[in-house]
Amino acid sequence: MQTIYTLFAQKKDYKPGEPVKILQKHFDQTRELLIYLVYFITEVARYAETDAHQKASKHLPTHYDMNVNTKIAGNELLWKMLEDENFKAWALKTRPGNILDKDLVRKFYFQLIQAPEYISYINKQERNKKEEKEILEFILNQILLPSEIFISHIEEHFTGWEDDADLVLQLLGIYISKPGSIDFYEILSDEKLEFAKSLLNTVLEKDEHLSTLINPKLKNWDADRIALLDMILMKMGLSEFLYFETIPPKVTINEYIDLAKQYSTEQSGHFINGILDNIHKEMVEQGNMHKKEFKKS
Repeated sequence: MQTIYTLFAQKKDYKPGEPVKILQKHFDQTRELLIYLVYFITEVARYAETDAHQKASKHLPTHYDMNVNTKIAGNELLWKMLEDENFKAWALKTRPGNILDKDLVRKFYFQLIQAPEYISYINKQERNKKEEKEILEFILNQILLPSEIFISHIEEHFTGWEDDADLVLQLLGIYISKPGSIDFYEILSDEKLEFAKSLLNTVLEKDEHLSTLINPKLKNWDADRIALLDMILMKMGLSEFLYFETIPPKVTINEYIDLAKQYSTEQSGHFINGILDNIHKEMVEQGNMHKKEFKKS
């Protein structure tokens, strides 16, 4: 959707292969966002060592200064992340440290160490995987994500945050639970990537044909005055009707209603539902709806 919108908004011809390159760029930005979030969490946890060093280096350090608890800096899951060869390779390539706000890391670390959950964590000498995971999740879910300052920082460097957040946070949760479980090179499966490319190229190649099917259903609406995003969503949905025979029509319609509600106007969901449902019924009546049914074995 984002890629098609970009191309349609440009209102100019594009070179062969350019759409897929733009699509891939979106996926690359999603990967970089995921890597940066992992990196930021590790930096907050590791700041315990920096804090301990700075306090111990004072001219007249107190007993407290000399005994800063650095348990979290040795968090076993944290070090599995830092030693993950896949993560290290992509961190070297994307260089998250170049955009790291060290003042924010320091701010969130000192916010963390005042939390009762953190105090409970460091007061236990033993380590167990559950608590190691929970304290890293606490940094993410209770310190970083609720912070408007942190979200503004992320949005400043990653324009796709609002669109990518759900997917990236889901992947991040998996990675925290099991470091090394994600291949950062393929954050999308080959099947999903191929589907994305196929849908993109289909909408672009069949654009005029899709318009001839949609425009007669607009009734009193002027096609040129329909919101560009609404038109794109209808063309994507219609493409799935016509050219992706394994996707049930109801699934398609519901998906694009949700997308319309999320990204377009309040009325768009109802509008798109009406148009796609109308076209679907007509295609069924004319015998032009060919979908495969897969029964569970």
